[in-house]
Amino acid sequence: MKIGYKILGLVLIMAGFASCNFLDVVPDERTTDTDTHAGRNNGIDYLYSCYAYLPNPASTPGGLDLLTGDEVITAFEHETFAAFPKGNYSASAPVISYWNTFFQGLRQCYMFMERIDKFPNTTIDEKKDYRAQAKFLIAYYHFLLARAYGPILLIKETPSTDVLAADYPSREPYDECVNWICDLLDEAAKDLPTKRDIKTQYGLATSVMAKAVKAKMRLYAASPLFNGNGMYAEFKDKQGRQLMPATYDPQKWTKAREAIKEAIDLAEAGGHVLYANDAYREGDNSANRFPGVGVVRRMRTLTLDWKGAANPEVLFADTRGEGYYDLQLKSMAKTSADNGANGVSLTWEMLNRFYTKNGLPWDEDPAFKSDNKLAVVNIDAAHAAYGKEGEKTIAFNLNREPRFYAWVGFQGGYFEVLNGDDNAYPIPSYMTERGRVVLNFLKDGNQGRKNRTNNYSPGGYLNKKGTDPNMIMKKSGFTRLVYPWPVIRLADLYLAYAEACVETGDLETAKAYLNRVRERAGIPTVETSWNGVAVLDQAKLRQIVRQERQIELYLENQNFWDMRRWLLAEKAFGKKAQGLNIEATNIDDFARLKEIAFERKFEAPKNYLLPIPSADINRNPKLVNNPGY
Repeated sequence: MKIGYKILGLVLIMAGFASCNFLDVVPDERTTDTDTHAGRNNGIDYLYSCYAYLPNPASTPGGLDLLTGDEVITAFEHETFAAFPKGNYSASAPVISYWNTFFQGLRQCYMFMERIDKFPNTTIDEKKDYRAQAKFLIAYYHFLLARAYGPILLIKETPSTDVLAADYPSREPYDECVNWICDLLDEAAKDLPTKRDIKTQYGLATSVMAKAVKAKMRLYAASPLFNGNGMYAEFKDKQGRQLMPATYDPQKWTKAREAIKEAIDLAEAGGHVLYANDAYREGDNSANRFPGVGVVRRMRTLTLDWKGAANPEVLFADTRGEGYYDLQLKSMAKTSADNGANGVSLTWEMLNRFYTKNGLPWDEDPAFKSDNKLAVVNIDAAHAAYGKEGEKTIAFNLNREPRFYAWVGFQGGYFEVLNGDDNAYPIPSYMTERGRVVLNFLKDGNQGRKNRTNNYSPGGYLNKKGTDPNMIMKKSGFTRLVYPWPVIRLADLYLAYAEACVETGDLETAKAYLNRVRERAGIPTVETSWNGVAVLDQAKLRQIVRQERQIELYLENQNFWDMRRWLLAEKAFGKKAQGLNIEATNIDDFARLKEIAFERKFEAPKNYLLPIPSADINRNPKLVNNPGY
């Protein structure tokens, strides 16, 4: 795999799982046309290079949509991603820009398609599959561009390098972009398999992936940001064409509903189901101490399901996984040797999205809404699985849903990780037993800030989602367990379908699909939870569906986009986060809300779409930038 290509070093090795490293193949600009079809492997390498321009969703330092919403606040504001929540990006300095990268990817795909028939020792069926994968990637690159920029250039053939400026393409109206992308995904799906071999082809395009991306495209197109948004009434190109839809079209929700259901049906027919294994650690299927949270703690990190196949909930996986300094290390509880960054804290806003044990928001639950969230209490026997009994915490951390305990580390609560043989987490100051760190966020506690300027929790909580309880932490470092990152999973489509059903007035079906996710999460059905509390009309179900997405898809690259498409980003992202008082040396002072100093800024309409780089605007006389840039 070296002729004419550069391999970027990362070879994916997982426990019991070896994936192809097609996403790590980057084309060498010196490659000749002869090289690209000199042998069978070169053709496969060329195909893999078409995937190489996709962004890694697991990346944190330069990731656009993972740590950049209002879900978490981190100690890593010096990294590239932090420019986005601060609003410190522009057309002249876009910081993280998809624009040029994705168009390079599109060029690579079209060049590959021109050469498919020249690959030797390649069967007709293989060439058919290669062509379908390239079509999927062309559509997917366009989808990613449309999600970020709205109206885009539609690249329908290999871009010429000697085109005259007068013949440069212009941005096409958003609805035309959506229809073209969806049509191409349908075309690709016809020749793609439903599943691929887990050891050699997992992550390559499938018909399920194509239909799932189409479903997401229709969902975005129907959403408030893109469906008759008044902010874009005057958004036109230089020829006077309206680039964004000027009026609301309810039929877009019907199209979204149909596309999402089509994707769900295909996925389910192919054996995809919600993840349901409650084993918390390897070999922990029996005598499981954490049956209520095991299923939701490990549904993302588990490489293989309980049958030895790929995680059946994941429809679209990115097999590169994260780097050493990404989410797992940044979230890991700090050791006595100061390894583990413990720097990803949930915001108070995100913590309030999680339900109580009754499946209701705290502020609407009759059993708790009158209680003081910040009251200092002792962890009781009923919560001994989630925190050290007798340890002091705040009332807000008790009586919560399983996803809270699976994904949130709180004062006095446990962070589940295996202790290395060098006793990185000393007992009893860190652990009461091997495998569970007792978190203490007071200034001088084992997770406290002390006098650090980095590697601390800004809000007095610690993220656990995406960290595997089987990881072993030593004083010298930790065993990073790499797993395929879920780009789209079945629960995402279930909630998208519930949302489309709400918007089309089918509230009973909406509740049914909501309940699939809620029941797997270990909370009551929506009817049971809200009985006697509120009427489940369209407005209320819209709120519930959105909150369910915010919880279920927490830290899965969705918040950055969902809050924008719902037109909620201006309010949510334009204010500083709140957290507990991490400068406190006692629990009573710790139990106070404080504004976290990190800058947060969001301007409408400017920040709802990303800027096209000024250099491209200046180069192409037909281009206009997005409003505000």
